[in-house]
Amino acid sequence: MDDNGFDVIVIGGGAAGLSGALTLARARRSVLVLDAGEPRNAPAAGVHGFLTRDGIAPAELVERGAEEVIRYGGTMLRARAVTARRTDGSEGTGFVVGTEDGREFAARRLLVTTGLVDELPDVPGLRERWGRDVLHCPYCHGWEVRDQPLGVLATGPQAVHQALLLRQWSPRVTLFRHTAPDPGDEQRERLAARDIAVVDGQVTALEVTDDELTGVRLASGRVLPLRALAVLPRMVARAGVVTELGLASVEHPRGVGSQLESDVSGRTPVEGVWVAGNAADVAATVVTAAAGGVTAAAAINADLVEEDTRRAVARRRDRLTPFSATAEARVAELVLGARRHGIA
Repeated sequence: MDDNGFDVIVIGGGAAGLSGALTLARARRSVLVLDAGEPRNAPAAGVHGFLTRDGIAPAELVERGAEEVIRYGGTMLRARAVTARRTDGSEGTGFVVGTEDGREFAARRLLVTTGLVDELPDVPGLRERWGRDVLHCPYCHGWEVRDQPLGVLATGPQAVHQALLLRQWSPRVTLFRHTAPDPGDEQRERLAARDIAVVDGQVTALEVTDDELTGVRLASGRVLPLRALAVLPRMVARAGVVTELGLASVEHPRGVGSQLESDVSGRTPVEGVWVAGNAADVAATVVTAAAGGVTAAAAINADLVEEDTRRAVARRRDRLTPFSATAEARVAELVLGARRHGIA
């Protein structure tokens, strides 16, 4: 750790951020996790498909993860990061992250794991049921509603695929066209072959009894019984905190939303900044997000090792040639600052 900050600041304390922070802390890096405490999966009863943790409550997973980060010397702070700016100097890349309550923290590298925002269709009651019996991922929630009457609210061309996928979990699946275009004869044949009904007309409300989804109401007034409704929202990575850094958003390859641009390691085009989790891949599940955090953390540590080595080589050369131009320039900078003159 530099005297004035951390090796790495992780912005976001979900599965990706905590996995990255844990990896960095175990690599003996000083790491700070800034988390606003607003996980996307908070309404869900449990996290599924996460080996050895299947069914664990989202809050418990985060709590356990934070404890592990702290155990290895990481720092956890409940705070919303709102700004990030570069502070590059003679020692290399650096950043300052500002929080909503006015504090600032410095770091050599950033790992952005801010997650995403689900842009849901404008149907009354839909947001309130999101993550409970209004679902989007059958791998995450399909088992819990297996063999029940299930619906798919069509909002775009992916709806047919979603209905066919959901058919694996239940023989009673209905595709509600809602505002989506007609799927066409070929797609209707595929759906019919799998006994998936297609219902025309716009869905105007959800029917809820005793805090459970029981059906959907169409504009015609017709009510169809359902146990769960699948919706594919547009998913948009939370990018506000890194706007000043010039980090760009790109469209997901399947057209389901936008995410922050990065390579397979999470490295972005902005030097010193990595992304992981749903900020890097809006389609990632919890376990995939956690894996992305580990991958990015390893890449960050390797980058820091290179920078540490460059610094060490420079110091060694200065010791061997104490009156070199480089050494004189560094001394002048430290002593005179902006008042120095001569050869830079």
